[in-house]
Amino acid sequence: MTIRYLMDENVNPTYQTQIQRREPELIIWAVGDEGTPPKGTLDPDILIWCEEHGFVLVTNNRTSMPPHLTAHLSADRHVPGIFILNPKMSVGET
Repeated sequence: MTIRYLMDENVNPTYQTQIQRREPELIIWAVGDEGTPPKGTLDPDILIWCEEHGFVLVTNNRTSMPPHLTAHLSADRHVPGIFILNPKMSVGET
């Protein structure tokens, strides 16, 4: 099974570019890309999309995403995974 990643729209696009440059075989999409939820999609809907499409979510939303994830899991749903980046760290530090 190939792990696929969805970058939240608030994650700096440099992450997607740099990771794909180093690991071109990885599947890394960003919210707003063709085939993904449009920019402005609410966090709970992003989690549902990740669940339905088998994507690990990459976000730097440390404030509202954890409660949304808790609610999602409490509703007997799941997600393949979630990475919450520290927005104070650079791409090289992450």
